[in-house]
Amino acid sequence: MVNVIDNSGAAVAECVKVMKMKRHARIGDRIIVVVQKQRNFGPESGGAVSVSAANKVRRGDIRHAVVVRTTKKYQRPDGSVVKFDDNACVLINKGGEPIGSRMNSVVGKELRDKKWSKILSLAPMHL
Repeated sequence: MVNVIDNSGAAVAECVKVMKMKRHARIGDRIIVVVQKQRNFGPESGGAVSVSAANKVRRGDIRHAVVVRTTKKYQRPDGSVVKFDDNACVLINKGGEPIGSRMNSVVGKELRDKKWSKILSLAPMHL
């Protein structure tokens, strides 16, 4: 189970496959997820019509995603070790563009090496 940190409408997703790998997913890997829980935007964002329009994905949708944080310790080439509090991802379309237009929290800087610069530019901070 991974948290979704963009504003695509999903809150929690379940990883079902790591693309092109036979190992666990690391930061920057492309995975396939199933949306398990939708994000509720609440009544202050408008009526029921605007809430359904704001949710770009629904519960049960199968989507591609990029892992941006992992709880597993990761040693960088400079010798430092990084570990995050949760597993998180960003939903993308099949072309590799992020579905959401905004990110809520930090991402790992390993995304720069894996050529996910669009995700890095949307994130408020990368560690």
